[in-house]
Order: sequence, then C-alpha cells, then structure tokens
Amino acid sequence: MAEIKTKEKAAPKAPAKAKIAPSKAVKPKVVSHAAKALRDENGSFAVIETGGKQYRVAVGDTIKIEKMKEAAFAKATAPKEGDKVVFDKVLLIDNGTDSTDIGTPYITGAKVSGSLVEIGRNAKVIVIKYKQKSRYFKKNGHRQPFFKVQIEKIG
Repeated sequence: MAEIKTKEKAAPKAPAKAKIAPSKAVKPKVVSHAAKALRDENGSFAVIETGGKQYRVAVGDTIKIEKMKEAAFAKATAPKEGDKVVFDKVLLIDNGTDSTDIGTPYITGAKVSGSLVEIGRNAKVIVIKYKQKSRYFKKNGHRQPFFKVQIEKIG
C-alpha cells in the first residue's frame, strides 16, 4: 500500500518591517552664558524688518542679516565691526507680560539697537545655465555679503 503524505501548512510569516531612516534631530539653539545674562528676564521680544525680511529678536540674540547701506549706521563712513546699528522699522514689540504693541505697518518712535559683530560673505552659490544640443553653457559664482548683529536694546 502506498502511503499518502500530507503537507502541513506552516504558520504565515509576518511581513517584513520597512526600515525607517532615523530622522535628523533638531539641535537646540546654543546660547552663551554672556548672552543669557544680557537677555531680559521677562521674555520680551520684537519683530523687525531689514533687507526685505522679518526677524524676531530679543536682547542678547545674534542675527545674520543682509548687508546694509552706510545710512543705517550712526557714522556716515563704511561700517566696521563694533559699530552701532539702529533698526527703526519695528513691526511688533512684546514686553513678555501683558502688553503687545503692533504697528500699522510700523510702530512710530520704536527702535531696536545692536552692535555689528561680524562682516562676512556666505558660501559660494554656483549658478549654471545649460541648454542641451545647442552648445550653450554658462557658469557663474556668487557670494552674498552679510552682517552679524547682536541685539542690545529694544525700545
């Protein structure tokens, strides 16, 4: 007699788990001890406009802004590190407790002052224009100048 073999069904395997790449963790903003000492205790801040952009600043913050013309500085000469900078286009001032002033579009008489920490140029940006099959290729480089300003007073 021939024996009949029966196949046993194996338990179904779980689907393979997709490998998830670890996300890049957001690093906290590092503030030096000197900057913490300068910062207001009550958490006041302002929103200023310069170089076509808006920045949220507090006392002790260091911001990287577009290069400014000489008219923005106290002296009429070329700006140097250590010069005072005054921002008069203030959009909002919050004192951190109970009062928020909002301009329409700017707050009259409000100023944010700081000092110029660094004058530099960003990394080079390469611009390439290319059209295939027509021997057209243009390559240009550009380094955008910037100022680093440390905020000293909001008022």
